Amino acid sequence: MTTTSTVRLDIIGMTCAACATRVERALSRTPGVLRATVNLALERADIAVAPDGPDRTELAEAVRGAGYEVRAPAAATEEADGRPWIETATLAVAILLTLPLVANMVTMTLGLPWHLSPIAELVLATPVQFWAGARFYRGAWASLRHRSPGMDVLVALGTSAAWGYSAVQVALHGGMAMGHLYFEAAAVVITLVLLGKRLEARAKRGAGAALRALMALRPETARLLTAEGPVERPVAELAPGDRILVRPGERFPVDARVEAGESEVDESLVTGESLPVAKRPGDTVAAGALNGTGALTLEATAVGEDSTIARIVRLVEAAQSGKAPIQKLVDRISAVFVPIVLALAVLTFAGWLVAGGSLDQALGAAVAVLVIACPCAMGLATPAAIVTGTGAAARAGILIRDIETIERAPRIDTVVFDKTGTLTEGRPAVIEVIAPAGDAEALLALAAAVQAGSEHPLARAVEAEAARCGLAVPAASGIAARPGRGVAGTVDGKSVAIGNAALMQEAGAALPEPLAQAVGEHEAAGRTAMLVAVGGEVRGAIAVADPVKPGAAEAVARLTAAGIGVRMLSGDARAVADSVAGQVGIAAVDAPVRPEEKAGTVARLRAGGARVAMVGDGINDAPALAEADLGIAMGGGADVAMEAAAITLMRPDPRLVADALAISRATWNKVRQNLFWAFAYNVVGLPLAALGLLNPAIAGAAMALSSISVVANALLLRRWRPRA
Repeated sequence: MTTTSTVRLDIIGMTCAACATRVERALSRTPGVLRATVNLALERADIAVAPDGPDRTELAEAVRGAGYEVRAPAAATEEADGRPWIETATLAVAILLTLPLVANMVTMTLGLPWHLSPIAELVLATPVQFWAGARFYRGAWASLRHRSPGMDVLVALGTSAAWGYSAVQVALHGGMAMGHLYFEAAAVVITLVLLGKRLEARAKRGAGAALRALMALRPETARLLTAEGPVERPVAELAPGDRILVRPGERFPVDARVEAGESEVDESLVTGESLPVAKRPGDTVAAGALNGTGALTLEATAVGEDSTIARIVRLVEAAQSGKAPIQKLVDRISAVFVPIVLALAVLTFAGWLVAGGSLDQALGAAVAVLVIACPCAMGLATPAAIVTGTGAAARAGILIRDIETIERAPRIDTVVFDKTGTLTEGRPAVIEVIAPAGDAEALLALAAAVQAGSEHPLARAVEAEAARCGLAVPAASGIAARPGRGVAGTVDGKSVAIGNAALMQEAGAALPEPLAQAVGEHEAAGRTAMLVAVGGEVRGAIAVADPVKPGAAEAVARLTAAGIGVRMLSGDARAVADSVAGQVGIAAVDAPVRPEEKAGTVARLRAGGARVAMVGDGINDAPALAEADLGIAMGGGADVAMEAAAITLMRPDPRLVADALAISRATWNKVRQNLFWAFAYNVVGLPLAALGLLNPAIAGAAMALSSISVVANALLLRRWRPRA
């Protein structure tokens, strides 16, 4: 079977939404390319290629043909090409040359005697125009060559008109041209645009910090245990089943199971869990987590691209690289925006002349129109918010699969929880030991003795409770399982049986009335009560249930407070489901529901007009997760559930459901705010510029401010923290 592949390219030189659209179009037209998505905020292109499609080199040529460059992967990661330093130095020189021109404009405005000569202005402005501003000429030429004018055309045309007009005035009138020059306007515009680009670049690097932090978690080497002892090996050479030693303070190189040793592990950057988690033999650890004070011997379970951290990186990258439907609309608007602005500038210039304005006024208004209309802010509005929001979510252990999820999540009005493993722990635990004779610990020790070594979930619960209480469990002999009834054996010469009423009848043990009443109450609440007989006499009972997770009730309360309806699905008996629902505060319960019926239940809710989020963790939840408007998979669950879900919670805390909806809502709000401000700048600024109320320098400042404000607003999402 043939499959498509994805090629990722880091693009150099994109400055606005029109640039991104041009690169996207050039890649999409390449034979063998199925789909191309260009993200302006990340300066990255993701290209889906057919099996016999073009390779990386051919795709890079298509990008160069559109007038842009492709950065090598190593340089993209480390910025080893030195461009930031070159751009910073260029900006610094531009500022030094522009400041005297600004000072000259201020002194002339205030009527002070100090001023520069027109020749001095020409000497200062020319390097700014043609050296510092060379990037705009290169970009303008490339975009015009491909009949897709972008921001560079506006900047190059506007500043060239101002500089050229001023240069002609100096050539014709010499010193008499003073007061009729626009050198400072051209220099200020170029300097401000360069400054805006540097600030944008820094902000965009900050927005992608979460992804880089995740990638940095992966150690390059591991300490492999061999017959000769520990040996350093590259992580890429490890395979599942290898035994690895991780010392205190080191990061885990692979997903693994603890074989020996005990430690506390910091999983905060992997799962978002703020407190260290105790790890003992049999527990699992994730690649990228930080070991505490104990050395651990591990057996590798998943390595390389199959590890938890690799899957997290892929999910975050996918979310940040995609393009929301609203962004596609913005891109289409931006593609036609520049030609409209060029036409408006021509009309402004002609209109001023026809209305009797001077050449200076006409030129100033036209240049201001060209400069203020930069569509950078529109192009950055959506991707900047998406990159920052998904990064903040990832730090909290919330993985958002794609941008469409962020659009859908704020509209959710109903959350459906699966019960087992989602609202409950998913494994039975001892709730109460009932011993009318008074020695509950002795009774528990006897029960654990006859169940020692059993793999039955109820037996494991009794053993775990005895271990938690620190009890000395005696040895048992003659242990015999009674299928469907329980187990019996001999402990210290006494016969001990633990099981149901049928086993007690078989042992000839009668159930005392007070104990029968307590057992009945537990069974009415949906719990399992195991009777314990010693020497043919029922001495007590052990109540076992799947306990509710500590944060389940808070999770339901938070969702309800937000106006979201909450329901529960369960395959258990109605009494068990009602008991759990009562503990967490859910009134709407569907039980018992067979696994194949869960998706149908979600479909019926949607057919009734509800926008449904389904929360589950098991294989049988996958169809319902896929059927819902929004599927949310709990951490620690089955891989197939995570694959079917739009959001994955990296730790099994139901409170993260409300947090996931909250960060999605906050991100979507930032998208809308950014788009509003981006369009508002142009809607307000263009008429003011055309009417001559903004000079080119102020227009340049407003244009730079629009881009910076959009990115800065998006970066506020970095302060978001989950309540869980």
